[in-house]
Amino acid sequence: MAKINFTAGRVNDFKCPPDKQQAFIWDSVTEGLGLRSTAGSKNYIFQGKLAGQAIRIKIGGLDRYTIDDARKEARRLKTQIDEGRDPRTVKAENIAVEVAKREQAKHKQALALDAWNEYIKARTPKWSQRHKADHESMARLGGEKVTRGRRNNPEGITEAGILRHLLTLPLSAITRDAVAAWLEPEAIKRPTRTRLAISLLSTFLTWCSDRPQYRDQINLDACKRMKQDLPKAQTKDDCLQREQLQSWFENVRKIENPTQCAYLQCLLLTGARRNELSGIRWDDVDFRWLSIVIRDKVEGERTIPLTPYVASLMLELRRLNNTPPNVLKLRRLEAQGEEWKPSPWVFSSTNAKDGRIQEPRIAHNKALTAAGLPNLSIHGLRRSFGTLCEWVEMPAGISAQIMGHKPSAIAEKHYRRRPLDLLRVWHTKIEGWILEQAGIEQPSIEAGKLKLAARKA
Repeated sequence: MAKINFTAGRVNDFKCPPDKQQAFIWDSVTEGLGLRSTAGSKNYIFQGKLAGQAIRIKIGGLDRYTIDDARKEARRLKTQIDEGRDPRTVKAENIAVEVAKREQAKHKQALALDAWNEYIKARTPKWSQRHKADHESMARLGGEKVTRGRRNNPEGITEAGILRHLLTLPLSAITRDAVAAWLEPEAIKRPTRTRLAISLLSTFLTWCSDRPQYRDQINLDACKRMKQDLPKAQTKDDCLQREQLQSWFENVRKIENPTQCAYLQCLLLTGARRNELSGIRWDDVDFRWLSIVIRDKVEGERTIPLTPYVASLMLELRRLNNTPPNVLKLRRLEAQGEEWKPSPWVFSSTNAKDGRIQEPRIAHNKALTAAGLPNLSIHGLRRSFGTLCEWVEMPAGISAQIMGHKPSAIAEKHYRRRPLDLLRVWHTKIEGWILEQAGIEQPSIEAGKLKLAARKA
């Protein structure tokens, strides 16, 4: 194999003959350095022997390498072969190391929000809708227009979720100091929400510690013992007393909106959670067998009795729901290419986006003010039901089953399977007692038909 001293002129003038696919010239100065020319390009190459076998490696084109650079690279490759290492394997290993470094750097720079969204996606099948909504609201961007509840938000814009600031940081930046700095103002502003946020963030970091892509970036002690810096959670005890029932019913029944009026009364008389009750469809109500199917966060769904007074309220709502609107509204709908249909929701609302009642607090607070009663939350109505059940000596397991509480003892969990008829006996009894205290006559049910009795004013 003839060798020549590579010069700029010789390298530039060298061309592949037209009758060949490629041609080579070799440098006399550096062992193994060659120049390969094809019809379309010229590249420096290195050729040597490893374990008795010839190997050829491309160095690069004339536009990237000068003659001195090519000689330097050829000597480096020759050194690797002399050491018994295959330059191709060394190159592949170096590339893998660089790729790993880039991926690691990418993860370190990635926002914690990306991992948070992946966490929600992975855990959603095991969560309730409420638990998922809590995680989504914690990371909410904010800045959206508010359509209701503007009394405490005069600007009419939603604020960012409580964890949004922390989640916009890289995972590695969520340190104990960062959490402490975030915690101080939030604990003053909204302590209850902050307590939940700390709990969710801690669980999220634990989840990340089990994932190889995040394991080296998190600080597991970031939330450790942080709750001790928060004010102690205040136990809520708002509850209607027996002597307050008459005043409460009188003023709630004066609410002009029939849906809100019935909804608030049904909350008290069923002990259901507010979202459970607002989510009832007409398909869930059986007026023949007097039952209601409620979708809850414990068992997925439960069936409770449809008591006489609650049935009367729902029958009136069904009558209103099935009554077509006036002619003008029907014509307006036709002009818009729409067709009127009864709502599938028991507690429907034409103003709500999803068509069901969303915010009964304003009407409820006005009724409380008119009645001269202390502040009572919507959840306080559920608490009131559970408390008032003791007046009729209802077994705790029955009230828990009606309200959708988890069984609190082994016997309740494994040995009590109460039929709907047994629940109806007690549920009807507590409804009758509550109405009696309010001065309202309970309707009677005979032969499967609801007979509405005259209601006392």
